[in-house]
Amino acid sequence: MAGTSLDDDGMDGRRGPLAPIFRTLLIAVAVIALVILLTAICLPTSSSPTAGTGGFCPRPAQAFVAVPQFNQQAVEVHALRRHAFRNDFFAQLELARRYEASRVNDKKLDDPVEAATWYALALANASGFEPVGGSTGARAGGNGRAAQHYDDCRANERRDAYRHLDSLLARMSTEERDKVRRRAIYVLSTGGAEGFRTLARLHDAAYGPYGEPVDNREARWSVGRDGAGTAVNLFQRNDVDAYLYNYLAAQTGDVGAYVLLKDFGRTLQEYERAAPDRGGFANMVESKANRWIPPYEFYPPEAPDTGVPLSDESEPNSDPAEAALLRISRLPYAELSNALSYLRLLDHPVTRDAETPTSAIESFQAMLGQEKTGVLSPLQKVRLIQYAAVSGSPKAQLALAVMYSEGVGVAVDYARAYHWYETADKQGSPEAKYAMSTFFSLGMEGVADQDKAKAVAYQIDAALSGFGPSADRLQGILQRMGRSHAKAERDAQ
Repeated sequence: MAGTSLDDDGMDGRRGPLAPIFRTLLIAVAVIALVILLTAICLPTSSSPTAGTGGFCPRPAQAFVAVPQFNQQAVEVHALRRHAFRNDFFAQLELARRYEASRVNDKKLDDPVEAATWYALALANASGFEPVGGSTGARAGGNGRAAQHYDDCRANERRDAYRHLDSLLARMSTEERDKVRRRAIYVLSTGGAEGFRTLARLHDAAYGPYGEPVDNREARWSVGRDGAGTAVNLFQRNDVDAYLYNYLAAQTGDVGAYVLLKDFGRTLQEYERAAPDRGGFANMVESKANRWIPPYEFYPPEAPDTGVPLSDESEPNSDPAEAALLRISRLPYAELSNALSYLRLLDHPVTRDAETPTSAIESFQAMLGQEKTGVLSPLQKVRLIQYAAVSGSPKAQLALAVMYSEGVGVAVDYARAYHWYETADKQGSPEAKYAMSTFFSLGMEGVADQDKAKAVAYQIDAALSGFGPSADRLQGILQRMGRSHAKAERDAQ
């Protein structure tokens, strides 16, 4: 048009002041269109139990580093593991997908056993199937529909997890499946009463394959019509293990588990009365519970090709455990030094903390995949003894047994203490032999075998091995046993 010029933006010069507004609007529209396109691409195609509400749930933001760095993948994995150990449903799912290595950036993390472990834990996580807005019939209005949508999208997540877990387990050997099961049991056992209750549901036929309520619609839909055969059989249903884990939950002081245990106990009594050969079944189960120990001392300290160790991010989850952790200062430093030396992080043991090179502490912290501060935290001191013990150090095994016996660093656990005394004994530790004899003769809680003759045999064996305290106390123990035997005979007459 004559007399009209276009400015640099291609707009009518007479409307020049409006150009930035139009440009901003165009950019905004383009960004919104791109977001919608990407969202549509990322949404899964499977439908959820309610028509039109399919798709994965939005992911919470993870506490990852904002600036990329050379070990960013390791940092992200450890951040995910910390959240996953704290029972974060979405972190468990994301961790499983990382280890499944279906994405190009995760190829170095490829670990089917770890992937299956975290899929199983996500499926067992009650926050993945518990209704957000109450029962389906009680939901109404906008908030109710939003809650229903969230429940449905979690059901979609769980259905996808069932499918992936089934595929992973179907390609595994029996040994690999056992490893998945043991790792899942360990992680849940670090969660205290809640974890033990979950383990009880996993073994209870009254619940779904991963502890879901049988009347939960979304949970039933997640399993799928084909039943995800391999995945649903990872944990075998049986009354013994269901009772065992409820018993362990009750021992933590959990009231809900105690009530369940009483109900289960009545069922067991009825079971025993049904046939003469079932007598003592409840006592057998309780005895097994008293001797139960987690399948790992802490998460397997493996170092895969990725360089990201599978360390344990669990923390004390009860008042007794936290109080015991504070008592780790009572452990002589020589035990920590011996452990560092056994792990070849020190050239030779030292007697004082100040004599330990900072590099040795940082190397151990790196083995755990944790920040290298050069100063051991109380929990890291416990992990150091545990790491050396599971690696085969007799001194660390004996120290760990004492720690469990006395509640130093870890809560008192006589079954666990006995395990480590026995392990050290097998490596020829005379101190461990003596301690084992004490277990037998005194009848410590959690150790069912009270064979006095075996106790004497251990005392003699330890004395002959040259361990002074055994030789000094052997005669007194024999005299006490003799008096007890004589009293038992008098009572029987």
